[in-house]
Amino acid sequence: MKRVLVIGYVWPYHPGSGARIPGLVKHLSEFGWEPIVLTKPLPEKPDLGCQIVETGYRDVLEPWLKRFGFGRGERVADQLDRRFGLADNRSLRRAIVYFVARRVREVLDYPDLEKGWKPFAVEAASALLREGDIHALVSSSPPVTSHLVARELRITYGVPWLADFPHLWSQNNSYPYSFLRRLFDRRLEKKTLRQADVLTTTSEPLAAKLRGLHKEKATYAISHGFDPATINVPPVPLTRTFSITYTGTFDPRLREPSRLFAALRNLIAQEAVDRNDIDVRFYGPHLPWVTEMIERHGLSGVVKQHNPVSLRESWERQRESQVLLVPKWEDAKEPGIHSLKIFEYLAARRPVLAVGGHPDVVDDLLAETKAGVSAPTVEAVEKAIKELYDEYKAKGQVTFRGDEATIDQYSHRGMAKRFAELLDRLAS
Repeated sequence: MKRVLVIGYVWPYHPGSGARIPGLVKHLSEFGWEPIVLTKPLPEKPDLGCQIVETGYRDVLEPWLKRFGFGRGERVADQLDRRFGLADNRSLRRAIVYFVARRVREVLDYPDLEKGWKPFAVEAASALLREGDIHALVSSSPPVTSHLVARELRITYGVPWLADFPHLWSQNNSYPYSFLRRLFDRRLEKKTLRQADVLTTTSEPLAAKLRGLHKEKATYAISHGFDPATINVPPVPLTRTFSITYTGTFDPRLREPSRLFAALRNLIAQEAVDRNDIDVRFYGPHLPWVTEMIERHGLSGVVKQHNPVSLRESWERQRESQVLLVPKWEDAKEPGIHSLKIFEYLAARRPVLAVGGHPDVVDDLLAETKAGVSAPTVEAVEKAIKELYDEYKAKGQVTFRGDEATIDQYSHRGMAKRFAELLDRLAS
């Protein structure tokens, strides 16, 4: 069996990391590749089904925080507010302090805050590569330091390299830095990936972005997936109410529930649905602006914000729900965003209602798998809910009609198979 060194951080043990590695390495060996994971120290030992090499690590930010008297246990923004008396969000003083702080951050965390891991990772990986028998490299980000490590190894040892981008680098839809910082990131990205043999990301629109920047590189889309061990078989009993469940958080600009609320308000006013049957459940942070929106639409008692729950409990809430909600990404310029949530929903085997947004990969996924419907407008949401509710009233439940054979292609096993096919080509 060929061996592949997988370089990156392990979600969810390393917050802020990409979610690709755990699902990938658990199944690669089924397709002829033995993975070895190279990562920074882990707070606990996950069962990834393969060898894990934990390296040393240096926190590059901590010395600077100490130098300027900031602590690690509290947000720097809160400490700035307290130190400089910045309670007024609209004050010029606050704007100036925050502008300077952001510029300092752009310098300190270039190319990212994990750059202190690089020398330890290169040293540990070099020891493995000198032993031989490593046939390919896979780096996955964030952090982008993973790709910097892989580049150095590719140059030194000549091992084929696949660079994976669950989140893009300088083209990231949530890029947090200034235009000037983006120029530096883009230059470093192009220099780094010049050494890569293959690029991958999670959707075809994102792959098209990468191809536009790295025109000479073979670039492929391999979507995220779900853990096949979490499939809802046999199915658990459903709620007695007409439950619509979302396990996640909202964003007032990019992912919000206004169309759902307007549709429910209209259906209740038309007496097309009985409000006493409806139980809309949000599991995530309590958001005051969502509470205000619930009250404004007259949906108190119908829509409830519950506390965040563990991943395992969120699966339980998904499996018992009549309908699962996906509030779609509201950026027309970014049609390539799959939330990980929708893959959990595929494993739950419950009908999905995707609300709002613009034509995107979520629509394509639901159409291909027949796992649910997309409703971009209030009128479309009303129609979808009315049809689902009528079935619930007639049968006591909503039936899942997804194409399970197609859905299974979106498991972690299916994802690993596609990576293995690319690795086979690299190593041939």
